Amino acid sequence: MNDPLPFALDASVIGLTGPVAWPEKGTLPLRRDLAHIALAPQFLVAHYAVPTSMTIGDAPAPLVRSTTTEDDVIATLEPGATFEALDVTSTWVWGCLGPDGPSGYVKRTAFA
Repeated sequence: MNDPLPFALDASVIGLTGPVAWPEKGTLPLRRDLAHIALAPQFLVAHYAVPTSMTIGDAPAPLVRSTTTEDDVIATLEPGATFEALDVTSTWVWGCLGPDGPSGYVKRTAFA
């Protein structure tokens, strides 16, 4: 459950090159405070995380855009599906299906 996934960055492409378009919430694994490490060359945020692979348990789990509006389901993750966790709290896990998204929140109890 706590095995970081391998990611390599080309340090020569990281730099402040000008404004970028911010994607819609729920697409890329990107928040104003935290982003997937693979997005470091494209987006400047306070922190980057190398994802930890987590597995969905025995029941399907909704991937939601926000913890305040749980009815905004982006996708339903099937039992046994792998989820790249970037931020884990006692009640929610924020992460993605991969660096290209989609991203969102899954209830912590949904994981094996």
